[in-house]
Amino acid sequence: MPNRLAAAASPYLQQHADNPVDWMEWGEEAFARAGDEGKPIFLSIGYSTCHWCHVMAHESFENEAIAAQLNRDFVAIKVDREERPDVDRVYMAYVQAVSGHGGWPLSAWLTPALKPFFGGTYFPPEDQHGRAGFPTVLEQIADGWRRDRARIEAESDRVVEALAGHFQDVPVGEAAPDLVEAGGDAFERAYAYLFENYDAAEGGFGGAPKFPRPANLEFLLRCVALQGVDSETGRDAVGMVTRTLERMAMGGIHDQVGGGFHRYAVDAAWFVPHFEKMLYDQAQIALNLIDAHAVTGDERFAWVAGGILDYVRRDLTHPEGGFFAAEDADSPGPDGGKAEGAFYTWTPAELQAVLGEDAAWVGSHFGVTAAGNVPEQLDPHGEMRGRSVLKQQRPLSLTATMFDRDPTDLVGPLGEALARLREARAQRPRPHRDEKVIAAWNGLMIAALARAAGCPAEPLAAQAAANRDAAVAAARFAREHLWDEATGTLRRSWRDGRVVEVGFAEDYAAMIFGLLELYEATFDVAWLEWAAALQAQMDARFWDESGGGYFQAPAGDPSIVLRLKDDQDGAEPSANSLGAANLLRLGALFHDEERRHRGALVLQALRDRWTKMPWALPAMLTAVEWALETPRQVVLAGPATAANWAELAAVARRRDGRRRVVLALRDETERKWWSQRVPALGAFAIDTGTAQAQVCEGFACQLPVTTAADLLLNVHG
Repeated sequence: MPNRLAAAASPYLQQHADNPVDWMEWGEEAFARAGDEGKPIFLSIGYSTCHWCHVMAHESFENEAIAAQLNRDFVAIKVDREERPDVDRVYMAYVQAVSGHGGWPLSAWLTPALKPFFGGTYFPPEDQHGRAGFPTVLEQIADGWRRDRARIEAESDRVVEALAGHFQDVPVGEAAPDLVEAGGDAFERAYAYLFENYDAAEGGFGGAPKFPRPANLEFLLRCVALQGVDSETGRDAVGMVTRTLERMAMGGIHDQVGGGFHRYAVDAAWFVPHFEKMLYDQAQIALNLIDAHAVTGDERFAWVAGGILDYVRRDLTHPEGGFFAAEDADSPGPDGGKAEGAFYTWTPAELQAVLGEDAAWVGSHFGVTAAGNVPEQLDPHGEMRGRSVLKQQRPLSLTATMFDRDPTDLVGPLGEALARLREARAQRPRPHRDEKVIAAWNGLMIAALARAAGCPAEPLAAQAAANRDAAVAAARFAREHLWDEATGTLRRSWRDGRVVEVGFAEDYAAMIFGLLELYEATFDVAWLEWAAALQAQMDARFWDESGGGYFQAPAGDPSIVLRLKDDQDGAEPSANSLGAANLLRLGALFHDEERRHRGALVLQALRDRWTKMPWALPAMLTAVEWALETPRQVVLAGPATAANWAELAAVARRRDGRRRVVLALRDETERKWWSQRVPALGAFAIDTGTAQAQVCEGFACQLPVTTAADLLLNVHG
């Protein structure tokens, strides 16, 4: 018989609706029950495409005996971390503090007052290798609660006070005058840290498991822009970025058939992934690839980025334009049972059935073997036994040599073979798709599509209109379904008409970022107007008047025992890193010193963190860069139909060199709009026959130019 989660909006909670556990949703009903019955709370946090969440659910939450323990001794609460990142952040901070690591599923035990006293991540269903299994942990905690509840509650009070002290801020004061020195030192130390932790053989940073670190690559690309591609630092930074992206693109972490990237690899060589695909990874890796192309001119990066965007438009897009959150790691395999990677792995026989005589060289190129290519230690549950993960084994030219083929003759056939495999794979049972449309992740994806629309590389230029249209459609979807204009509220997520009403700082920050990129792709001021409205709401709802910076959650929720700030750029850039950069960009666009000052105050609020551990906030360091420079504008004036418009816009949008914002006065309506906000722009003349560009810094503008070559000289001047 289904439990209470059958009525939940979250796909993750619905996955547990048939568990024998008497799950409840996070809310007053569950809290009151814990208080009335005098029971501790068992809190389980995960998300619908999390492989190890599925494992623990199958092993423990579907187990009648374990469920009976939970139902007898605890009030069990399920939380979707994608719907409630504020709840997740509090208890993840606790688990990381007491255990030194975190992850999902997150398991925490709380008092009825919602204060944690024990926690961890995945627990096995039985005791093994000296580690207590989940039933043993439950019994020990229940026994301790019965015998010594008062001590446990006192300890939980102390823990929360200690965490609050750890996250305590200093008064905001004024933006520090020595930001140049502090920022320069932080850049150098972050660069040194990444250099020392770089895996020269396989790219990326650190060992297994190997995660994409998009914020690290973004930071290194800005080091190239600042130091110059021909400097020693610039060459080394380019090498780290390109090697990482090349090895990722060749690896099993990259879906060679369908495009897009899986969440992470369990090994150090990007070979065997956990197969879930997250929207935020697609967005950020695409941005890395587009910017890597801008620095190197290497079109391979643009091709891989194009594959990501094809995948998102094809498989992660709602018919009305919003982007779905994720696809699962697990799916039904050939035997009917669910297995990780079943949708993505292949056997030689399957290749032969689809590709015929091409199966031999395609299988060799991607490492497909009769015995399967996944080592036992990378497949602890044996789910991929006899199957192969597609990973490019060598450059295509070497595969051509091995099969006595001309290298140029295999480029087209490889693309055709992958298309045939994709068509055949589409007939398999697909992984579960989490169809929540999450505001923050949509903002990141809008940014990636918008930036791709301006990339001149052949593969992205060919899909520029499709990418621009997809970005616009997603922004319109967000405006219609995620934005309550009457209250100024940005909602967290939407699914089948049901919404999570309260958005978080990350939702506002990422959506503003996406809209700023979308403006530069379209020059439609409606997106700037919405970005400015969202920024005003973010300031009103999340700003810390005492310590500066942005809290993650709005005030007023009594169930949040700690109101925290994002102070780390992890799988996603933090709300404070994006928030600082957004403020500084808006300040530069509108000559708004108040916004620039607030952006500097965000940097000051997190200064203790980014000066002591700058590698924890690489995206914030790129915001520091915005603050150190006098704002620069590139003003394009003239009709978009002018013969020279496209070449001027392409140069203006380039991301090399110093930071700059781009704005357009294409007609009298736009000139009037801008002049009402930046009076100096009212003096710009619009020639109906040609376009011109001016680089402005502070309150002075260079002479207008009409050629791309002259504009390139000016923006680098």
